[in-house]
Amino acid sequence: MASGVGAVTPRGRQRAAPPPAAAKAKPTRSTAPPAAPTGPAEATEVHTGLLRLALAGGESRTYWAHVDPTVPPVERAVLAFEQRWFGAKTLDRVRYLMAAFALRYDAFPAALAVLRRWDGMDLVTRHVLCHWHLQLSDPLYRRFTSELLIQRRALHSPKVDRAAVLRWVKAEYAGRWSDSTLVQFASKLLSAALEAGLVTRRDPRSLTYPKVPDVALAYLLYLLREVRIEGSLTENPYLLSVGLDQELLALRGRALPGVSVRRMMHLVEFDWAYPDLATWAREVVR
Repeated sequence: MASGVGAVTPRGRQRAAPPPAAAKAKPTRSTAPPAAPTGPAEATEVHTGLLRLALAGGESRTYWAHVDPTVPPVERAVLAFEQRWFGAKTLDRVRYLMAAFALRYDAFPAALAVLRRWDGMDLVTRHVLCHWHLQLSDPLYRRFTSELLIQRRALHSPKVDRAAVLRWVKAEYAGRWSDSTLVQFASKLLSAALEAGLVTRRDPRSLTYPKVPDVALAYLLYLLREVRIEGSLTENPYLLSVGLDQELLALRGRALPGVSVRRMMHLVEFDWAYPDLATWAREVVR
């Protein structure tokens, strides 16, 4: 993982199986730089998947509730269609949904395992998690939410409309797609951002930040700890897109479930209560 502004000093705290009547092991501290993740990585190849599926919070919930990763993808799509996971959608549409969700969720196996068992997830948490997973799997959406929208927030009148998004897409991806495709991208980017809580409904759209529950933020930190991304654990497109810079992360991080974040001068320290996302979820997620 590339280093961002400010060094990240991990302070791991792993739980050993305690003997009878034994107290929990004390945290272990380390000033060594964190090892680069060797697991899955954020997507870097630009694609057109967003044109056919935006944030899809409701469909994502259905996918988490039903999917069995041990079933081969081809059989999985047929099973989803026959069992009407997505209602009356056609087989072709179901196949597309399954392929899209495989990129968003199956590509991060530890995360999918958590999402499948997270029965009590509320709507606010679901939307922000879907936003982050769409960022992970779609470089264009990731740049839109962490670059263009942030640039627009700095304006005297922080608003955005489809024309502004279209100009940005044309400038950043000149010659890659036809004009009609670029127009579709502008519309779909705004649709996904609306569902994520980043913009209001009508042009010109005010820029907003979604609510980020403590449990959702802790999930993201444990997930990014295991994923190769551009940026650091404290400064990256995922946090910045929801308004969390290093300073705000440190303020929020004092009371997160399973991890605490402290900032001292130019250092940000993490105190991890669990060794990985899976263990965190077993102890925290209900």
